[in-house]
This record gives sequence, structure tokens and C-alpha cells, in this order.
Amino acid sequence: MNPSQLLLALRARYMIVLLALGMTILGAVVISLTQSKTYTAGVSMVVNYKGVDPVTGLSAPAQLMPGYIATQVDIIRSKSVALKVVDDLGLANKPQTQAAFKDATGGRGTVRDWVADGLLGKLEVVPARESSVLSINVRGSDPQFVATVANAFANAYLDVSVQLKTDPVQRASGYITTQIKSLRDRYEQAQTRLSTYQKENNIYSADNRLDVETTRLNELSNQLVMVQSQSMDAASRRQQVQGNAANSPDVMNNPLIQTLQSSLSLAEAKLADTAQRLSPNHPQYIAAKSEVDKLRSNLQAQIRSSSNSVVATADITQRREGELRAAVAAQKAKVQTLNGARNTFDVLTNETENARRAYEAASQRLNLISLEGESKQADIAVLTAATPPLYASGPRMLVNIALAIVAGTILGLGAVLVLELLDGRVRSASHLRDAFDLPVLGMISRPRVAYKKKKISTETLGGGKSGNLANQSTV
Repeated sequence: MNPSQLLLALRARYMIVLLALGMTILGAVVISLTQSKTYTAGVSMVVNYKGVDPVTGLSAPAQLMPGYIATQVDIIRSKSVALKVVDDLGLANKPQTQAAFKDATGGRGTVRDWVADGLLGKLEVVPARESSVLSINVRGSDPQFVATVANAFANAYLDVSVQLKTDPVQRASGYITTQIKSLRDRYEQAQTRLSTYQKENNIYSADNRLDVETTRLNELSNQLVMVQSQSMDAASRRQQVQGNAANSPDVMNNPLIQTLQSSLSLAEAKLADTAQRLSPNHPQYIAAKSEVDKLRSNLQAQIRSSSNSVVATADITQRREGELRAAVAAQKAKVQTLNGARNTFDVLTNETENARRAYEAASQRLNLISLEGESKQADIAVLTAATPPLYASGPRMLVNIALAIVAGTILGLGAVLVLELLDGRVRSASHLRDAFDLPVLGMISRPRVAYKKKKISTETLGGGKSGNLANQSTV
């Protein structure tokens, strides 16, 4: 069935559409008039999810806000909030409520759950678009009662929100308290080990002491280098003295030896002159020779003494070198020992410091959680409290009539379509051509003009015999 055929069918059966429309409108009016008045009271609440928590100082991420608002709506519509409303208002203790409960359920279940389910059926939570405002609406036949219930839902929601925040915090507080005891014991043990190690190794500032010992090692090393250089020089001089003491620089540079050599040279010159003039037995010759021998003997003695001094100096330098070598080796061992002690001391210090930091962090977290657990503040506030409504919110006559018009129209169109499918008729030439797939040769239209003339003639003549004849002859 194409749209043109549907329009022709509606034109032929329009009375069915009008009848269905009239029946639905009449039913909507009757239902609206027979229903009792309904009142709606609402509470507006602000969820301050962008604010900063006064205890933790943290703010919720913006991407979690849609889910957060939906969660708050589910909390308001939860059974826990409804049961708290029942308890706060004492609805389960009223005799009329208990009687209604027995009549409705026959005593099965509990009055609290039955009343809570009834309140949830009358509750509507509407989140505002593009804002953090929630509207809690309650419907009922008593204006004062719906306002009281709406305010009770708001208060119960605040209490449940605070409880949902504080209960996990209080449980976490107990766990952290237990952990703090373990961390404090660990910190005390680490501190005790560090103190004991300091006392046993006489360490109070490992870095400073190591710096002093290292400086001392450097000084000893420098002295050893200097003494080694002196020892090599002294050994060379000793070797030269022991090989040819007379030509040794240390001997030749001795002022006394130089004086003796000069005196010896003069004495030898005098002896030579005396030998030319006098015989060997002459007293002057003997005196000159005795002086030469004495000077030569003194020179040799002084050379031996100077040589012995050089050898002694070389021996002293070698002994000094050996002593410095031993001192440097001992200082190296001491520095290595201090390095090991410092490493152990650093390990114990780091262990103590880590234990202290863990203990302080846990203590700070416990203080923060304790404050958060004792806080009764919520990030929700009542923007507008509910008041008894002055006007009824239902039944809404105009809305019901509008819905009845839409439903009646749809029902009438459906009825026409069903009747047309059950009793199909040819209502146009195109329908006939499409139905039988044959060309249409001609079409006879209704004689509307002749019908009207006949009707006028009959009404004019009044139905007499002559009038009838005239009418028939006219036709």
C-alpha cells in the first residue's frame, strides 16, 4: 500500500479515526478527573566535587565527575538511605503503617523494608545538566508529608555520604597503627645497631676522620718520595767516597780538608826547597819532613772522617726511607680499614635513615587519616530545602489530553490500516491498474450534478403527482 492509497483509505474511513480519537480523549479526561491530587516536594543539593577537601587538600579529577554524579544519584536511591529515612521519621512504628503492611503483604517481610520500598517508588532524583546540582523530588497526596520526606532524604543522604567516607578511613587507621608499631621497632633496632657500631669502632664522623687520615697518608707519601730521592743521592755519594774518597765532592768541598791540603802543599814545597839545600840529616830537613808527615796524616784522618760522615748520612737516609715505607704501609692499612668502616657506617646510617623516613611518613599518614576519620564534613550541601507545595503537580489534564490525542491518532490510523488490509477495496484507477496489471480504458464518475438537480426538484414540488411527473421528465 502506497501513501496515496493510504490517504484514500483514511478519507473513506475517517470516522473510525475520529471515533478512536474521541474515545481516548474521553478516557484521558475521565481518568484525570477520577485521580486524586498529587503533590511534589523537592530539595536541591549541591555536590561540590570541584572543591578542595578541607582535611586532605586533594581535589577530584575533572574526568571522574560524570561518574561521580551518577554514583551520588545511586546512593540517594539506595536502600540504606531509604531505611535511614524510615528510622529518622519513625514511619515503621506507626499503627496505621503496620496495619497497611499486614493488609498488603500478609505479614511477610519487615515493615521497614516495605515502607522503604514504598518511599523509593515515590522518589525521583534528577541531576541538573551542565552543573553539580541534584534535585530530590518526592510525590504524594499529602503536601506536608512529601516535604518532610524530601528533607529527610536529603539529611539521610548527607549522613550516609559522611559514613561512606569515614568508615573506610577508620578501618585504614587501625591497619596503619599496627604498621607504625612495626616501623618504630625497626627504626629503633637500626638506631641501636648504628650506635653500637659507632662505639665499637670509635666512629663519630667517619668522613672527617677519613679525610684526616688520608691527608696524613699523602704527607707521608710525599716525605717518602723526598727521602727516596735523598737516599739515592746519599747512596751515590757513599759509593763514590768508598771508591775514591780523595776525589769525592763531599771530601773536596770540606773547608778543613781544603785548608789541610793547602798547608800540606806549602809544607811539601818547603820540604823540597830544604832538600835541595840541606842533607836529610839536617835538623831543618827533619823538621820540615816531620811537618809534612803530620799534615799528610791529618789530611788522611780528615778524609776518612768526612768519608765516614757521608757513609753515615747514607745509612741514616736509608733507615729513614725504611721507616717512612713502614709508616706509609701502616697508614694505607689504616685508611683501608677506615674505608671499610665508613662503608659499613654508611650502610647502617642509610638503613637508619630509611627506617626513620618510613616511620615519619606512616605517622603523618596516620595523623591525616585520623583527622579525616573524625571529620563530619561532606562535599555536599543543601541548596534549597523542601517546603509543602501549594499547588498539585498531578493529574495534569492538558498533558493527559495531549498524550490521548497522540495515542488516539495512532490507534485510529492502526485500525484503518488493519481494516483496509482485511477488506481491501479499489479506490482509484491507479490502484486498479496496479492490482490487475491491466490498462484502464475509461472511468465513469459519479453523476453529482444530476443528483443535485433531482434533489432540488423533489424538494420544490413537495412530492405531488404532477410534481413527480415533471421531475421525471426533467431527469
